[in-house]
Amino acid sequence: MSTQSRPELLAPAGNWDCARAAVANGADAIYFGLPAFNARMRADNFTEDDLPELMRFLHGHGVRGYLTFNILVFTGELAEAERFLRVAEQAGVDAIIVQDLGAVRLAAAVAPALEIHASTQMTITSPEGVRFAKSIGVTRVVVARELSLRELAKFRADEPDMLPVETFVHGALCVAYSGQCLTSESLGQRSANRGECAQACRLPYELVVDGATRDLGDRRYLLSPQDLAAIDDVPALIEAGVCSFKIEGRLKTPEYVAAVSQVYRRAIDRALVGGAKYAVPAADRYKLEMTFSRGLFSGWLHGVDHQALVHARFGTKRGPFAGRVARVGSDFVEIAGEGETPLKAGDGVVFDTGANTDDEQGGRIFELRERRLYFQHGKIDFRRIQAGDRVWKTSDPALERDLRKTFEHGVPARSRGVAFVVSGRAGETLRVDAACEGARVEDTTACVLQAARAHALDTAALRAQLGRLGGTGFEIESLENRVEGEVFVPVRELNELRRRLVEKLSSALESRAPGAPPRAQITADVLLAGVREQRRRSVDTPVRLSVLCRTMAQIEAALAAGVDRVYVDFEDIRRYSEAVALGRTRPEIPLLLATPRIQKAGEQGFFKLIENAAPQGVLVRNLGGLAHFQDSRLLRVGDFSLNVANPLTAAVLMERGFDHLTVSYDLNHRQVCDLLEAAPPEWFELTLHQHMPLFHMEHCVFAAFLSNGRTYVDCGRPCEKHDVRLRDRLGVEHPVKVDVGCRNTVYHAKAQSGASYLAEFVARGLRRVRVELVDEDAARTTALLGAYRELLAGALEPAALLSRLKVVGQLGVTEGTLAARL
Repeated sequence: MSTQSRPELLAPAGNWDCARAAVANGADAIYFGLPAFNARMRADNFTEDDLPELMRFLHGHGVRGYLTFNILVFTGELAEAERFLRVAEQAGVDAIIVQDLGAVRLAAAVAPALEIHASTQMTITSPEGVRFAKSIGVTRVVVARELSLRELAKFRADEPDMLPVETFVHGALCVAYSGQCLTSESLGQRSANRGECAQACRLPYELVVDGATRDLGDRRYLLSPQDLAAIDDVPALIEAGVCSFKIEGRLKTPEYVAAVSQVYRRAIDRALVGGAKYAVPAADRYKLEMTFSRGLFSGWLHGVDHQALVHARFGTKRGPFAGRVARVGSDFVEIAGEGETPLKAGDGVVFDTGANTDDEQGGRIFELRERRLYFQHGKIDFRRIQAGDRVWKTSDPALERDLRKTFEHGVPARSRGVAFVVSGRAGETLRVDAACEGARVEDTTACVLQAARAHALDTAALRAQLGRLGGTGFEIESLENRVEGEVFVPVRELNELRRRLVEKLSSALESRAPGAPPRAQITADVLLAGVREQRRRSVDTPVRLSVLCRTMAQIEAALAAGVDRVYVDFEDIRRYSEAVALGRTRPEIPLLLATPRIQKAGEQGFFKLIENAAPQGVLVRNLGGLAHFQDSRLLRVGDFSLNVANPLTAAVLMERGFDHLTVSYDLNHRQVCDLLEAAPPEWFELTLHQHMPLFHMEHCVFAAFLSNGRTYVDCGRPCEKHDVRLRDRLGVEHPVKVDVGCRNTVYHAKAQSGASYLAEFVARGLRRVRVELVDEDAARTTALLGAYRELLAGALEPAALLSRLKVVGQLGVTEGTLAARL
């Protein structure tokens, strides 16, 4: 990536006040959503009627506006998605932020004036993923939060096949890779890939090790990371060439947006001019902690640190640490020492007992006498507070008032920077080129330049005259003097030239008003018709059964059962050659090896290990693997993690040489039917039986809670010695597994089956179904596969299969427990 360029500061806006707060406090761009196609459905959001006014407000202040389109799009929604995109284009939206590969194709076709930014939900973790995104029409990528500074430096935007990179610098961290979390869907009919995350990572869990509950003291929030704060790493991020610094928080308050935008605006500006002198004032750190904090940490920017990322003591907002309780009286609480954060009457505090954060004592300080805090009568149950409890400052009304003042009474017009280039020589007119926010104009003096007799026209004189822009809405950003020789021009000529340039720039910028783009003639129906044309005449062939195995015993049982295909997914992929050798005992059954779910820069060696094992095929789980195996002669199957939710996404991937694709786990049975009817059904395989993979994460539960190690180097590899499960609030114990990159996957404890819908799928042409195993032994594997063979042969009814196997009848989001019980 290029270095030392001025990065964009991108702020969140969940409503009008947040948009005003962002603009007033230095954001270069905001991102926001509408009620549809939006990964933050719980935000206030804007309406379609708001769009033209919002974009006029933003552009009038020299700020860009990016509309979130960052969910998976289902087949039945593509026509509405087309309308949505056309509305955005006509309103003058600068860019859309997209997760769905098919939505990228749709947007490029029906709204070509929109820039397309790949959302972090697209799970781009490697340069190979960036190259793929560029090849389908993406113009910028928002990379995964899990990348370190060292890894970010490998995304070189100045290379021909790369793109500008945007990354999150502040705000909440998802414990799971964005775009790969299926927890809310599996537990409660609320898909994170559809903007309805239920934040199950912020709930308490118990650690079960080898069947026994492990006492972790007050550490109960085992999957809740601290919030990201890259404030100390701003110079390094600029050096790495990150083009846009993104702040999380479309569900946060306007005061939060104001504070964080203000702090990072100052930090970026200091970093660009300060070099080694860069430092963050204590007052700025206080604002970051005070407006929202679960604890602030650098996230993964310095690599994994399993002892720091998740402290596990709370999963909710805290604020600055104010000290510990020294004594509890009948009507007061005394804080030990001077306290770490000053307190005053009116401030809010909470008392942290280490117990359930939903049932804590806290409130506003009514009176402060030295170190004693008094509260309104009846507001605090002092019996529930003990000496030693932590005290956190949760509200500072004075700071909140100061932050509101920055935006609540209107947002001052922001001067737009103009870059001037001045050229000319004696006997010619003086020419000035002016550029501002992509608009470029030029003009010349009415008279020619004369040789100077006394005061020659120098850079200082040019800057003094052209920089007189007060009241115009512009300011001089830079001036390049290319004038040759010592020449003279009357001041009045420079003033007239400046006035004309201002008028031209204003007109040029105004001409970019909403509604300018011509309507594209391509429609979603045209694109879908192109996919439907590839459907073949249906052939009544048998349904093929595949099985994904995670142990050698499972492979042996699958081969003995005579399944039609075996996928292998080992924690240690160095053992893949053993699996291939076993598979060769039944050469008529294709054996495919799975890539890891995630591939970062420098991890191409995982793909080479797969190739060296010489399987018959590969199960591709990430965009880097797609790029690596695109020209391979191996059988290639795209897995569920590629998020195939509509026929356009399927077409994008099939064009890359896949033999077939796994249907996204976000689809329920009706949406699966829609997909099979809209695209060639032979393109697809459906996972009919599985333990749903809930969280897939860089956070290692084993290292964090069974060792003192910060990385795989010093953790002692407890994953090789222990069986670990997470017990949720309902008492269900979900197994945790590790992959070759030391990443953890939490699987649902209960297997689910879509057997009840099989007949509908087969009637629509589906001919491939899969059973996925986790920790089933050989006997259980044999029983499972036998039941499904009977089901496919028509010898076993779906209800009987569910009863025999004792599994949950569920596919996608048709059923769940979270919505009813959490």
